[in-house]
Amino acid sequence: MKTHLAITCLLAGAMLAGGCATKKYVRNTTAPVQAKVDQVGEQTNRNSQQIEDTKTQVKQLDEKATNGISGANERANAADQHAATADQHAGEAMNRANAANQLGEQNSQALNSLRGVIANIDDYKLQSSVAVPFGFNKYSLTDTSKQDLDKLATDVKDGKRFFIAVEGYTDSTGSRAYNEMLSEKRADAVVRYLVAKHDIPIYRIHEVGLGMEKPVDEARNREARAKNRRVEVKVYSADQATAGLASGNTSASRDQQ
Repeated sequence: MKTHLAITCLLAGAMLAGGCATKKYVRNTTAPVQAKVDQVGEQTNRNSQQIEDTKTQVKQLDEKATNGISGANERANAADQHAATADQHAGEAMNRANAANQLGEQNSQALNSLRGVIANIDDYKLQSSVAVPFGFNKYSLTDTSKQDLDKLATDVKDGKRFFIAVEGYTDSTGSRAYNEMLSEKRADAVVRYLVAKHDIPIYRIHEVGLGMEKPVDEARNREARAKNRRVEVKVYSADQATAGLASGNTSASRDQQ
């Protein structure tokens, strides 16, 4: 009986000793594994964080790329608009240049015509004239003088390029100053009649009072003095020269066509 109890105690002690040894073995075996597991977990966490960081960077890059593309598109559109505006301005400039060329050609033609007129300024020729007589110390027109002026005005009304020279004169009686004033009054009387009665433009009339200058008769008798008391009205015209110039321009125009 004692022997059986001793055996039982020995077996129990052996089992206890074996259990302790097993736990120590398990601890020694599982500890490195747990360390590895913990290390792997930490690495996994770090990798996960790196992945998230990478995703964030990729997202930021995508946003930057998208913004860059949008900005590039906007700049491209703006460049297209600038190019279209530049083309429009270029077209307008071309139109202005063409208009300027046309105007230059017109001005050139007008200048050539003007040069032709100036070159032919001496072509003003005496067309008609009349001498209006006056009484001694008088400057009013007689009925006969008015009739002569009526005929002269009728002859020039259809003219395009003409002017009328009105020159007043006196005889040699009296002072020079008085005769110059009297000759001007006589010339004024003729000019007023032509303008008021026949609507001759005043800018076509050249008036001067010359007093006792340029006598038609230098004798010192009554007849000579009567001849010198006068107003000479002379009509000069360049219509024939202008007609020839216009004919030449028409021919030139036909040649250009």
